[in-house]
Amino acid sequence: MTTTTARPTTRRRLRRIVFGLGAAVLTATAVPTAVAAPAGQAPAAETSGIDGVALQQGLDAVHEAGMYGVYSAVRDGRDRWKGEAGVADVRTGRLVDADMRHRIGSVTKTFVAVAVLQQVEAGRIGLDDPVGDHLPELVPGERGRSITVRMLLNHTSGIADYVMYAYPSLQQMSPQSLDDNRFRSFEEEELVGMGLEAPPTGEPGEKWSYSNTNYILAGLLLEKATGTSAEDYITRNVIRKAGLRHTSFPRTPFVPGPHSKAYESLFGIIDPPRDYSVYHPSSLDTAGAMVSTMDDLNRFYRLLLDGRLLGAEQLAEMRRTVPVTDVQGNVMGHYGLGIMAFDLPCGRYWGHGGTVFGAGTESLTSEDGRRQMSYGVNLMKYQKMTDDGRVEPHPIDFALGGYLLQALCPTGEGGAAAAAKGPEKTDPAAVAEMLVNGPDQSAQVLRFGTPGNR
Repeated sequence: MTTTTARPTTRRRLRRIVFGLGAAVLTATAVPTAVAAPAGQAPAAETSGIDGVALQQGLDAVHEAGMYGVYSAVRDGRDRWKGEAGVADVRTGRLVDADMRHRIGSVTKTFVAVAVLQQVEAGRIGLDDPVGDHLPELVPGERGRSITVRMLLNHTSGIADYVMYAYPSLQQMSPQSLDDNRFRSFEEEELVGMGLEAPPTGEPGEKWSYSNTNYILAGLLLEKATGTSAEDYITRNVIRKAGLRHTSFPRTPFVPGPHSKAYESLFGIIDPPRDYSVYHPSSLDTAGAMVSTMDDLNRFYRLLLDGRLLGAEQLAEMRRTVPVTDVQGNVMGHYGLGIMAFDLPCGRYWGHGGTVFGAGTESLTSEDGRRQMSYGVNLMKYQKMTDDGRVEPHPIDFALGGYLLQALCPTGEGGAAAAAKGPEKTDPAAVAEMLVNGPDQSAQVLRFGTPGNR
């Protein structure tokens, strides 16, 4: 196995420049760095298609475009690469590290879906069971009879997202309620009630509409089936089963282990961006409260797609998708049961993205599990939002799009065979659009809080 990481000399050079220029410069500048293989070792690109130099330059470009800090893990077969660029703390200049713990937001949903599908395998839950059969006190009447477990997991239930009601000031694009409730402990039933009381986004099964409420309900469904908390069940039967050493549901407002600060701009409303790395995780719960590392995420998706966390039948159900559309009706991807499919120039990739206040994650794995990429960033909603609720891609997004393509579709891959697969994201601009306006991104959750869309 070949593993390459940023060389210590490079990190020390960056540290000197960081402290020499001051943290304020970091929002607009970066220092190009390179990664070289250790003496006597062939470059990873010669054996695996991993070009560590190009990948490091890609991360540097993301930092140069304005991202405070970015870190990533890439894998091709048995060969792995990790890298980072920028700072974890803009005040002190502390550097990010590729092994940092990170709030992964809605990547949590894949873990929850795996746990629910394990209960489907055990015969305790049916994917086409009405939710009201399991949780009649929460989803009663005709709605409970019409919404199925499958609709929760693939976001076609029509149940609205609760986030804008848990933090109502976001409807006026203000962080006030987020600050006021930073340490508030929300009950799951309270969050579900907010989503159910809001106007539905559609009829059950009618269309895909992203809603965190679906996965709070999925967690409660899991608790009903197992007789234990969803977090404990997932820890024992998904996290430990996958051998993930740095993945957990935090029990306190603090991220356990070494981590970056998490800076939120709220589309320029919070200026300068504010650190939200410390807050009570109850408002995310089974919709997005987990913490992990980029290496752990790659391992999780590799084992999942290899059939080592679910049997073949349930894995096939997980990969049955519905189309994901943006505001204009353009297909941005395909959503299964807690997992997404994206068609890139070099083939289909599976995974999920996640955003929390101040932190973002993307994790994608090829269908055969060989090629993988996960990255984390520590500055969110740095873009501008239009009046119709669409996010305008920022130079950071174009740089992230370029990095994603470099990591997953290196030069020479793709071509006619890839073109035959259908519509693809073939350039950084297209990937940037996917990253900012795709599922679980800022516009999806905040769109109806913008002028003209309430």
